[in-house]
Amino acid sequence: MSVPVVSFVAKSGTGKTTLVEKLIREMKSRGHKVGALKHDAHRFEIDHEGKDSWRFTQAGADTTVVTSPEKMAMVKRYTAEPTIEETLDACFADVDIVLTEGFKRSSLPKIEIHRSECRRDLLCRGEYLDPALIAVASDEPLQIDVPLLNLDDIAALADFIEARFLR
Repeated sequence: MSVPVVSFVAKSGTGKTTLVEKLIREMKSRGHKVGALKHDAHRFEIDHEGKDSWRFTQAGADTTVVTSPEKMAMVKRYTAEPTIEETLDACFADVDIVLTEGFKRSSLPKIEIHRSECRRDLLCRGEYLDPALIAVASDEPLQIDVPLLNLDDIAALADFIEARFLR
C-alpha cells in the first residue's frame, strides 16, 4: 500500500468519529484528496430492503455496484473479512491519505484519542505497548513517550499528519 494511512483509535464514546470528520474537512481545505475507512465490528447494511441493489444482492450477486453522476457504492460479499491491506489496495488508490477509525489491533500508524471526562487508560499504552502508536491527541496533559497533541487544535493535528505523511 503506497497511500499513507493513519488510524484513530480510542475506546467507545471518546469522539473518534467527530475528530476524523473535522480532520477530513481540514485536510480537504488544504487541497488533499482524503479517503475515510471505518471498521465496524458489528454487521452493517448499506443496502436497503426493496431497493434494486438490495434485490441484486439478495438474488446472489457477489458484487453489486450502484453509480450516479456524483457517487459510487459497492456491496461485495466475502466469506471472511478482508484484511485492512486488501481493503486499502482495492479502494484507495486515488487519494493522498486515508484516515481510518478503529483497527486498533492493526499495525497501522495510530493516533490515540484521550478525553479527560472518559478517564480511561490508553489502549496503546496499557497492558500492551503498541509500537504503531505515533501520537496521542488529548484534552489534558499526559506523561507519554510519543508526541502529545491538543485534541481541540484540528489545524495542529493536520500539521502533524502532513509533516509525517505528506511531505
